[in-house]
Amino acid sequence: MLEKLKRLHFWVLCFLMPANLYLIFFYAPVERTMGVVQKVFYVHVACAWIGMLAFVVVFAASIRYLLKGDEVSSRLALASAEIGTVFISCVLLTGPLWAKPVWNTWWTWDPRLTTTVVMWFMYLAYIILQSGGRSENRRRYAAVYGIVAFINVPLVFFSARWWRSIHPVVITAVEFGLSGPMKTTLFCTLATFSLIYCYFLVLRYRSLTLAEQINQLKGAGQ
Repeated sequence: MLEKLKRLHFWVLCFLMPANLYLIFFYAPVERTMGVVQKVFYVHVACAWIGMLAFVVVFAASIRYLLKGDEVSSRLALASAEIGTVFISCVLLTGPLWAKPVWNTWWTWDPRLTTTVVMWFMYLAYIILQSGGRSENRRRYAAVYGIVAFINVPLVFFSARWWRSIHPVVITAVEFGLSGPMKTTLFCTLATFSLIYCYFLVLRYRSLTLAEQINQLKGAGQ
């Protein structure tokens, strides 16, 4: 049953991804002020959404590990942290592509940019801590660190509201002044990226589980 769902998930993504590209490049109109570069916005926002969602999963799974002590939560947290770090890396790459023609600068130590970079480094450290060894003590330390590191997630989200920032204060598509086709494209992109995250999370979790089973078999055979 699970294999059938995974295959269905894969084929749904095979349909949604090209459909989403069509929405971004052909259906959504070109923004009057920023021009065609504004289309980076859809991917940029979706990557940021998935990055933060992934770290929420790390936070929840870390709490569950400290309460239950099960390896499932630890593996889930590591898998989500790895995927979230990849998506936040995409945020840091697509941001300058959008910023240069719009704000005439590739990079500035804006509060949101700064907190995002700090968050990226914190979760990179979490991955290193988790991957350095799979002992119970190390997993417990990683869980505590995963909970503490989550503090930076709301800082990134609210940084444009709390401090002076070149980033617009955006909570909804309505506040950003998007037209109907732009809103449709944004929400479809968010949905597509969410499904991509779920698919990668299942794959990575399974690979971590198999890796641990192999290591256990190696240890039993010695």
